[in-house]
Amino acid sequence: MTRPAPELERLLARAESVLARLEALLPPTPAEPDWESAIAFRWRRRQGQGALAPVRATHRIRLDQLLDIDEQKRRIDDNTRQFVAGRSANNVLLTGARGTGKSSLIKALLNEYSADGLRLIEVDKNDLMDLPDIVELLAPRAERFVLFCDDLSFEEAEPGYKALKSVLDGSVAALPDNVLIYATSNRRHLMPEFFSENLEARHVGGEVHPGDATEQKVSLSERFGLWLSFYPFDQDAYLDIVARWLEEFGAGAEDIACARQPALQWALMRGSRNGRVAWQFARDRAGRLPR
Repeated sequence: MTRPAPELERLLARAESVLARLEALLPPTPAEPDWESAIAFRWRRRQGQGALAPVRATHRIRLDQLLDIDEQKRRIDDNTRQFVAGRSANNVLLTGARGTGKSSLIKALLNEYSADGLRLIEVDKNDLMDLPDIVELLAPRAERFVLFCDDLSFEEAEPGYKALKSVLDGSVAALPDNVLIYATSNRRHLMPEFFSENLEARHVGGEVHPGDATEQKVSLSERFGLWLSFYPFDQDAYLDIVARWLEEFGAGAEDIACARQPALQWALMRGSRNGRVAWQFARDRAGRLPR
């Protein structure tokens, strides 16, 4: 067999050297975590490299501790049970008033179904560009993964918006069967909406057609197969939640009855009456009770 000419050998050697240096500049494949060490993980970037970090102590909230969101709880619980059982299920968008249990509901589902193989991966909005890498890491696993994007909202032209949109329903590569996305947001369409956008609406044959800006914003949220809306609590619901958390913290019936007026004053000072405020009041009140 004829040997290559010296010039060709030198050229090939230089090409191999350049390729080796380029490979060194590329980010390495994300390392797998110790899957047995936790039921929840966070995607974290350090020095330009993303990796899954185990969450050693997860929030131990239970589904039965979440009151006055029964319909939302039933629908997402049904969806999650289908997913854990290996049946078809939908990505979920939870939107609405702050402090009404959106994030807590997802954490409670993890505690309910972790023994059945459910795992939670928390992904910050700034890391959504890494979604394809995260999905590729999870696809071969036997567990069922929920990618949890909390308090999600986008401004115009943010790169994470397109990344999430592509992973949900716009890429050649579909989400694997063992991965779903659950996202919470105070905005139903995940982006700011302006009154001027209503002026873009067109009337065609008696029908109203939204403008391009509105269509673009709706196009992301509608990629979630299940929408759950959360609403502010009325006074009775707020007091029910206060009583439940005081009971959880060990308060007696008399202490709970005496806490009604202070609980309303606490909500008035906070300017909000929701589940988070009720929990914070109960923690404060229970900490003052004699032991």
